[in-house]
Amino acid sequence: MSIKKKPDSRVSLEDFISASSRVGAVIESVRSTMLAPDARNRPPTFTTNQVATICGLEKAQMDYRIKKGDLPLGQMETGHRRKFSLEEARTWAQAERSKYMRPEGAEAITIAVANFKGGVTKTTTAVTLAQGLSLRGHKVLVIDTDPQGSMTTLFGLLPDVDVDDERTILNHRECSPDRNRLPPYTGPANLALYSAEFALPSRQKAESSFEFWNVLNNGIDAARINYDVIILDTSPSLSYLTINALLASDGLIMPLPPSTLDFTSSGQFWNLFNDLTANLVTNRGKTKSFDFVDVLLARVDANDASSSVVREWITAAYAGMVLPVEIPKTSLTASASAEFGTVYDTEPASINARTYRRAFDAYERVVELVEEQIMTAWKRQLGEKHGA
Repeated sequence: MSIKKKPDSRVSLEDFISASSRVGAVIESVRSTMLAPDARNRPPTFTTNQVATICGLEKAQMDYRIKKGDLPLGQMETGHRRKFSLEEARTWAQAERSKYMRPEGAEAITIAVANFKGGVTKTTTAVTLAQGLSLRGHKVLVIDTDPQGSMTTLFGLLPDVDVDDERTILNHRECSPDRNRLPPYTGPANLALYSAEFALPSRQKAESSFEFWNVLNNGIDAARINYDVIILDTSPSLSYLTINALLASDGLIMPLPPSTLDFTSSGQFWNLFNDLTANLVTNRGKTKSFDFVDVLLARVDANDASSSVVREWITAAYAGMVLPVEIPKTSLTASASAEFGTVYDTEPASINARTYRRAFDAYERVVELVEEQIMTAWKRQLGEKHGA
């Protein structure tokens, strides 16, 4: 059905309110369908081979550990196939990947996923990274610092319906699980977060000793002890909240599609960030460094000839910051987002096998590379604590 727009139509404020209500109703309807109890509101299960892959075990090693019986044995299904629950798979990962776990005395590594421009897979990257790390046995906390609540929506929560103001970072609380999906701990967002854009500068004006850019950094101190990794999703602007997220982080990840507009926008982002940090940090006699900064080539269209040229520009500009992996532009990521999920929530049998492997393997490689950097950051933390 097509709707013909009247050229002389005028739109009042009441019309905006009505449209907003209709959008909410449609999203609620879609969510009810996509996330019905018999559809996608259940945690994933894993085969023996999948658990072995997560743990880096050969088949014989996996069989031996199952016979030993000191780890969860899963549930036997028809055909003598064994299925492991999400928590069972995580228990296996924590036991078999102990050398990758957070060492005693180290604190959580905080990672902000940021970009000045919208539509670059920033939220998808943040959630997928959190899921991959969680599945590898790490205890992950994700915090949505975007008032629009894109990450919150990706978890199947409607920001203006399901999220109370006190559950957002406005109150610096660690939040409980809302759904049985990875990652298990989330700090959701809603439009109330916009108030921070007025409250922070207002307090700064009233209190000369107040540091508006360090509020989140101080607010997540307790979480740094209780979690292994904290992932912050940010809004597509250099807002007060985004500044807080960037300066609270140990690592930064910038998804960057190889297009001219996205590339030039990334330069503007860093110019603004440099100016701000100079005023807030350097000019005050303080320093700020990051354990790592990653530029992730995202939404890469293999059939777009112009993208190869822009990739060369990105590599020349960002040099060693560019991760040696590209996230392909596929139908999988689009369909997963439409169903409030990511590649980790997608049933492999529901999509073309080749398409699935391309996207899944790429994100797995990103998680692997980031985990390596996290481990290096932990070692650096411990070295600094012991005066090395």
